Amino acid sequence: VAEGEAELAEAQENATRTRDLGTKGFVSSYELIQAATAEQTAAARLAAARARLQMEQVRLAQTRITAPDDGVISARIATVGSLAQTGQDLFKLIRSNRMEWRAEVTAAEADRLKPAMPVTVWLPSGAAVKGSVRTVAPTVDPQTRMAIVYVDLPASGTGLTVRPGTFTRGEFQLGHSPALSVPQSAVLLQEGFSYVFRIDDNSRVARVKVTVGRRTQDRIEIIDGLSADSRVVATGAGFLSDGDSVRVVENGSPP
Repeated sequence: VAEGEAELAEAQENATRTRDLGTKGFVSSYELIQAATAEQTAAARLAAARARLQMEQVRLAQTRITAPDDGVISARIATVGSLAQTGQDLFKLIRSNRMEWRAEVTAAEADRLKPAMPVTVWLPSGAAVKGSVRTVAPTVDPQTRMAIVYVDLPASGTGLTVRPGTFTRGEFQLGHSPALSVPQSAVLLQEGFSYVFRIDDNSRVARVKVTVGRRTQDRIEIIDGLSADSRVVATGAGFLSDGDSVRVVENGSPP
């Protein structure tokens, strides 16, 4: 490019001098045409040199590997001296330190999951990480009959170590609703029905038939048969009979 600029400057100077002499009648028209042609040729060569320079700059830029975003390199596939093929992965990047959990669920379960649903993921260390459903795969694997649910997890640096490739489990919060519940030890199964012993104001118990529902840990839902202010026998219901007298004690007091 520098050589082309010098040649163009020289050709322009010669063309200007020739035109000045031509106005005074010292050069022929043929010499004027030759000077103009030399000037245009030098300009064309300079333009071609600049185009070649631009092409080489583009090729040089393609030799520099830049990441599309901040993050951590989790894998390096490229090796020094190897020839990279088109479409070949060179590095794997945890973009902006974001992580996701790919949960496998059945087709029936996938239909119940929606984006933005809250999720709790349990790490191998026992720590819980809160996330949310980003998307549910539109297809089901014909071999495993499972669908993939993509759950966004908080970025690294929050104090919890979430490592890629870890096998873990999680819970999807499909919804919540208020419910009346009692300890499972308070429910007595007799003759195929569920009963609890309710304590009246005279500290006597009455067997009450109830309808039970969902169970979670040591609690069982009472759908029908009790009111929210009812007092029931929490333990030892199998040793009582309808009408027995009991003594109510506070938690931590001797029986």
